[in-house]
Formats: sequence, structure tokens, C-alpha cells
Amino acid sequence: MLEFLVQLQTSIRSSFSGGIDGFAQTGDWLALLALVPIGIVFGSAHALTPGHGKSILAIYAVGSDLSRTKVVATAAALTITHIGTAVLLAVVANTLVTRTIAGAGQAPALEFISRILLVVIGLWLIARALFGRSHAHGEGVLAGVAAGLIPCPLTLFLMFYALSRGVPEAGLTFAFSMLCGVGLVLAGVAIASVWARQLIVAMIETKGVAVSVVVRSVDALAGIMLLLLAVLQLTG
Repeated sequence: MLEFLVQLQTSIRSSFSGGIDGFAQTGDWLALLALVPIGIVFGSAHALTPGHGKSILAIYAVGSDLSRTKVVATAAALTITHIGTAVLLAVVANTLVTRTIAGAGQAPALEFISRILLVVIGLWLIARALFGRSHAHGEGVLAGVAAGLIPCPLTLFLMFYALSRGVPEAGLTFAFSMLCGVGLVLAGVAIASVWARQLIVAMIETKGVAVSVVVRSVDALAGIMLLLLAVLQLTG
């Protein structure tokens, strides 16, 4: 499985790099735009590989008790931040990034901020479960931004490559296709997580347990898992 994922990443990188090379040589926008649908498919495949905040999104969606629409908005915030930070780092802050194959996509300051925000959100879920507080306005978007602050390594590579070839517009085009592909996968994860929460609540309800108890228990469990995940990543 690991070998397959490595080959997939290599194939995606090679295909995108070839598209950037082709545009740098010909300047043919039609040929570049024709690759966007393929880029969306590759972006979706890339999002299925480890990372991209899928586990964080799923945990939050299960514990948040938000509607499908709001959880999809959380997935959108995660995707835009995840891809957007890579673009911004490549364009205006590339000195913050370790530009090696092993360290591509690492931005320690952003990763630290991301984990601290996730700790805060985890604590909030636990507090809400204990004290029965209502949802904070914009909580879902904040969770998405916090999880997405770690830049997408593939997008970062593509932007660096496009900049090195003098065609940043090609890098932005592929970043957009990546955004669409990753966003589709994360939206699917978000919706599936909401269904999972509903199923869990329904199953426990059949045992005669009060809905409020079930909801607050799921909140607390999700908060604890999110907190542990963030702390483990902070401590390396």
C-alpha cells in the first residue's frame, strides 16, 4: 500500500510538472486548461493519501453536532487554507519552508499555530460537553482554518516549480485544480462523519439513553481525541 501511495504521488508530481513545462515552452492556455479536469482527479487522489486533515475533520464533524451544510463549510475552510497557505508560502514567504524532498511543505511556525488552535478547539468541545454551552459563532470555520494551516506539500512543490520556470500562472492553475479535488474528498469525509454521528446517536438511543447525554458524551470524546492528537503532534 505504501509503495502504491509513493508511486501515486510521483505520478501526480510528474504529470503536473510536465504540464508546467509545456506551458512554459508554448504559452498555450487552452492546453493548460485542458489539464484542469485531470488535475481535479489527481487532487482527489492526492487527498486520499495520508495528511490533509482528514482525521481532524472527521473527529470534529462527529463531535460538533453541526448540520451537513456547516460541516461542508468547515471542509471548505480547511481546503482553502491548506492549499492557500502553500501558494502564499511559495510566493511571498518561501524562506520559511524547508525546500528539500523530505521536508517539503514544512512551515514550523504555521504548524505550531495550527496545533495550538486545535488544542483550544478540543478544550472547547470538552467544556461544552461538561457545561452544556451552545455552539460558538464561526466555530466550524475556525476548526477548518486551524486544521488547514499546514500547507499542502504537493501544491508547494508545484508553485516552486512554476516559479522556477517563470510561469506562476501555471502553478496557480494547478493549485486551483488541486483545491477542487481535495475539497471534494474532504467534503465527502465531512458528510460521512455527520452520518456516522447520527448513526451513533440513533444506536445508543435504542438503549434508552437520553439524547442530551449521548450528544454531550460524543462531544467530550471528540474533544479528548482532538486534544490528544494535537498534543501528540506538538510533542513530535
